[in-house]
Amino acid sequence: MTETLLDDATQGRVVAAYLKSHPQFLSDYPELAAQLTMPHEKGAVASLAMYQLQSLRDKNAELERRLADLIAIAADNEKLMERVHALTVALLRANTVEVTARSVVAKLSADFHTDQVRLLLFGNQPELPRAAWLQQIPGGAAELPEFADFLQQHEPVSGRLSPQKLERLFGDDADHVHSAAVMRLDHTGMLAIGSKDPDRFQPGMGTLFLKMIAATVTAALARARDVA
Repeated sequence: MTETLLDDATQGRVVAAYLKSHPQFLSDYPELAAQLTMPHEKGAVASLAMYQLQSLRDKNAELERRLADLIAIAADNEKLMERVHALTVALLRANTVEVTARSVVAKLSADFHTDQVRLLLFGNQPELPRAAWLQQIPGGAAELPEFADFLQQHEPVSGRLSPQKLERLFGDDADHVHSAAVMRLDHTGMLAIGSKDPDRFQPGMGTLFLKMIAATVTAALARARDVA
């Protein structure tokens, strides 16, 4: 008798596990649904019990979808944090302004999978290389009227920029940039990241990591100048 009960219980668990992994089972075999006993009160409330059961199932499915989204966002943020950390470590190893600037562009291009990176530095430093990714602005912010409002604030901007701004930042590559993120490097200059994907950078997207990158690059450039 005991063995039979144990066998029945074991079989029940097997059936339950199978149904959990195949929630569409009764849809595929609707004739079985009519033969199953549902755990609800008898009488006129039977239809209400079924409605509540379905409602709970729908809510549970929605919660599972939201949880999956949160897990995906957390995973993406973790990867971004690792990349920001790698950028910070690379800049700590840099001992000149040139090496710092090259490290910024190299890490952002490789680790962050960006299509275009531009570093705009105020002032004139002859030791820096002539390169498409670097612009020296001898007159400082006054030479960038397109970004006058932006340079008055500390918040990064992201999204689709005007053709004039894209041309100023990316020059001959402006036509290939369909969304961008721009960061102010305090009084040192600006850092711009461009993408051919129009949805890569969007208005209203979180700017925490952009602020972290801007603060790291600003501090690294200041440190390199002090060492020099």
